[in-house]
Amino acid sequence: MSFDSFGLHPDLMRAIAEVGYSTPTPIQVQAIPEIIAGRDVMGAAQTGTGKTAAFTLPILQRLMPYASSSASPARHPVRALMLAPTRELADQIAQNVSTYAKYVPLKSAVVFGGVDMSAQTQQLRAGVEILIATPGRLLDHVQQKTVSLSTVSVLVLDEADRMLDMGFLPDLQRIVNLLPKARQSLLFSATFSTEIRKLAKTFLNDSPVVIEVAARNAAAENVTQVVYEVDRVESKRAAVAQLVKRQGLRQVIVFTNTKIGASRLARELQREGIPADAIHGDKSQGERLATLEKFKKGEVEVMVATDVAARGLDIAELPAVINFDLPYSPEDYIHRIGRTGRAGASGRAMSLMLPEDQRLLIDIEKLLKRTIPREKLVLMRAPREPFTPRDDRLAVDSPSRSRTPPTKKPTDPIFSEPYQPQGAALGVSAAADTSVSKPEASANGSVATPTGVPSRASLSSIRRGPRSVPALLGGKPKA
Repeated sequence: MSFDSFGLHPDLMRAIAEVGYSTPTPIQVQAIPEIIAGRDVMGAAQTGTGKTAAFTLPILQRLMPYASSSASPARHPVRALMLAPTRELADQIAQNVSTYAKYVPLKSAVVFGGVDMSAQTQQLRAGVEILIATPGRLLDHVQQKTVSLSTVSVLVLDEADRMLDMGFLPDLQRIVNLLPKARQSLLFSATFSTEIRKLAKTFLNDSPVVIEVAARNAAAENVTQVVYEVDRVESKRAAVAQLVKRQGLRQVIVFTNTKIGASRLARELQREGIPADAIHGDKSQGERLATLEKFKKGEVEVMVATDVAARGLDIAELPAVINFDLPYSPEDYIHRIGRTGRAGASGRAMSLMLPEDQRLLIDIEKLLKRTIPREKLVLMRAPREPFTPRDDRLAVDSPSRSRTPPTKKPTDPIFSEPYQPQGAALGVSAAADTSVSKPEASANGSVATPTGVPSRASLSSIRRGPRSVPALLGGKPKA
């Protein structure tokens, strides 16, 4: 079968020929006729089998009667809405739509967070028939009244399993409530759990046409998988550098579970002389797109990424991926290794496993219904020692580093000794002993005053003695 059998518009066929497509993939063969007929479709296929073209081409075909070269925004209302869970996937869908609609007078736009809204607002006000968006930024534009969804006739949820996750569900429900009831709904993804399938049916108008061109939650068969067992995290960093160098990998994606882990691994690889950079949610959209573009051009050989880059990215002829961390969700493993072995090419998926990661691997093998081969990786060089804080390093007992107790600063004894009254201030001679001793009883029964301590009578005479003011101030008395 060829694309000619679908009855697509000649302008669409011209764009397909320029891309180099001649034979449709299985998901395209089954989905394109159903979408052109206006039915709701729920499609599941292996990653890299052309799901984007499977819904983009028939949507363009259905919108051809509305194509207009007029510059009036009123002639270009939003008729198709495509939602994606990540900015990278939304941008990639937009590129595919622009490619296929190259010779068609249908306007498209993409909106996502992380960038200024001004340029997006200007583009939306000019009118677009096809809008690709992430849910959060789309709701921002709806709130700013820069876009209307009242004319949408086709809704697409790409990577629907993630879109219908609990984190996306509230925003998705708000968007669906803004759409007309009479619409066509399409859901595409590489994986569909039983719970997601039940939930997805609530967003479809009619009984959907379920299309599965491969076993449920299956990974690509042309991807060779292997798990390397390592003993500690530092060994994993050394293992990544060794695999990249020994296998001569010039383009590889390394997946981590944390953003800080991605940045740290990228720095370690740069110290090893490997051109590497990280892409994760803490980086701005401009930085993420710039890194992705450098990776596609070959300026960056290793792209360390979190799962934000695992969905929908299409890197031509990517030879391998490495799982620095095994994913917590088995479905994410399928999406990760699906970045390689696309469009019929062969690929290699390597995973590093610590002893405590056994449970994660068992869950992945249970989903795949197969056992992944395990190998012991012998490191050619000892891994770097783990970083320890400065205080901990000083506390380590070693012959080469002993901790010297800090030298105490001298203190003034006036702050530590008890207060002792000065006899000179009370009119007593400075040479007199100021130590206080216990009073002794005299023969007549009276208590003797301790040496150096003035009696009450003497104190009274000192306080009440008639002295002139100048004498008190050290001056001479007046005559």
